[in-house]
Order: sequence, then structure tokens, then C-alpha cells
Amino acid sequence: MRQHGGVTQAAADPQDPSEVTVGLAEAPADAVREIAGLLGRGGVVVLSGAGLSTESGIPDYRGPTSLARRAEPMTYQAFTGAAAARQRYWARSHLGWRHIARATPNRGHQAVAEMERRGLLSAIITQNVDGLQQQAGARDVIELHGSLSRVICLGCGERTPRDDLDQRLRAANPAWAAQARQVNPDGDAVLDDGATDHFNVVDCLRCAGALKPDVIFFGENVPPGRVADCYALVSEAQALLVLGSSLTVMSGYRFVRHAAKLGIPVAIINQGPTRGDAQATFTLDAPLGPVLTTLTTRYL
Repeated sequence: MRQHGGVTQAAADPQDPSEVTVGLAEAPADAVREIAGLLGRGGVVVLSGAGLSTESGIPDYRGPTSLARRAEPMTYQAFTGAAAARQRYWARSHLGWRHIARATPNRGHQAVAEMERRGLLSAIITQNVDGLQQQAGARDVIELHGSLSRVICLGCGERTPRDDLDQRLRAANPAWAAQARQVNPDGDAVLDDGATDHFNVVDCLRCAGALKPDVIFFGENVPPGRVADCYALVSEAQALLVLGSSLTVMSGYRFVRHAAKLGIPVAIINQGPTRGDAQATFTLDAPLGPVLTTLTTRYL
């Protein structure tokens, strides 16, 4: 753990999920108590990233589960610029969505939802697109990068459920039998070369426009109103708690910078260093499920 420039200490991940405090054996007790002190005062805004969902089987972009992956994410410019790019994306995402849809909330999601139920959180800003925080029972969640559970038409703007599209794609590709070799956090699966060549894409039922998942692709901007809402929430927060994000992209990092500029305490719990460590009041390198569960069961 780091306090105002001190040394971060890491906690190991427990092998037995029922032993929720074992993984904190190497973490100083005052580390967790300091973060609990921030939470106990209430008015905390949570900023969560892909690391919060790794215990649900969804890999992250830059943390421990990312090391074996090599695929580059789809960019907005590539997706909108060519029908062939959309065919490749939807073929991969068709398989990746099945993996995301089967995932269930883990201990970290449940602990955050419990913090909200206790009135300790003023808002949850998530960079994740998997919907697991809401499935765990959290209510006041801003999906900074959208959600894979919805599809938007680039022509008329209509939003429809992803499950509906999944059924249409299955019907349009009854003999397609590709297998995903790996799945990215945005549901974009990696397939063997040539596996997407004969995949049939479907268009909007209303206007025949191209369909896109209702998420922010790389190279695409988060809607300004959504960003402004997040800035306002952070400005009024008593503390900002970052969970499972390396803060590599400015999309989330800007809120850490904003909080630090206003003198609002920032606590970061993540496996590995983050871009925001220098601005943080406290950092703890530890697995999120055990830490957050221990916070809610022993310290709050």
C-alpha cells in the first residue's frame, strides 16, 4: 500500500474463495482500515474497471489475465469504414457474447452492491460493459463505455436488446460452427483465420442500417453529457475509490486527476501499478474479491 508516496505492498490471492481474509495476510491491517475509513464517511464514488470482473471469468485488458492475449480491439473507424470489418467483428462478437452472457457477478461486484445498500456510495461509474455490477444488485450505475446488452443502429439510432440480435444471427448462420480461442473484455472473441469469411451479418429491422453494440469503441468518444455527469459526481464526492483499473486510457484516468486537483482523497485497489498511483492517497495491490469482501464483512 502507498500512502502519499510510500511503498505499495501486495496481497496474494487466496485459493479457497470461502477464506475471504487469507489473501490479505501480506497486506498491513492499517491499509484496509484506512480505505475503510474513507468508505465509512459515505459519499464515495466508485470507478471500476475490467479487473473487477476477472473473477467472473472475463479477462482484463492489461492486468494478470491479459498476458496470453494478442488481439487488438476493434476501432470505431474500422467498424464504420468497411462492411468486411463489421462482418469480422460480428462473427467474433457473436461467440464472445455467449461467454459474457454466461458470466455471473463475483464477490467484488457483490461487495460494491452491499456498500451501495448501506448508503456509503453516492455513485458507481463503471468502465465495464458486462452489466455484472447491476446483476449484483447495484442501482446507481453509470456505464461510461455503454453495455454489450444493447445494440444501436448507426442509421436511425434505435436501441434493441442484444438477445434479440443473438437470435437473429443464429437464424442467419445455422451451419456456422467456429470456436473462440479467447475472449476479450469487450466480448470480441479471437477466431482462427478465415472463420469469419462466411458469416452472415443482419441489419436494422427498422431502417436496414448497420448495427453496432451500444458500447464505446476505441477511437470513439464517450458522449459529452455522460462525461459531464461523471465529473459532477466526482466533484461532490467525499472520496474516489478506483477498483480494478490500470487507468491507462484517459477515459477513466481523467476522473482521478479531477479528484486529486480538488483535494478529494483517491484510493486505488488493483492488481499491479496504475497510471493514477501518483495522484492517489492510498493504493493497495491486491485481488479485489477478497479485499472488498473483507472490507464489507469486517471493517464497515
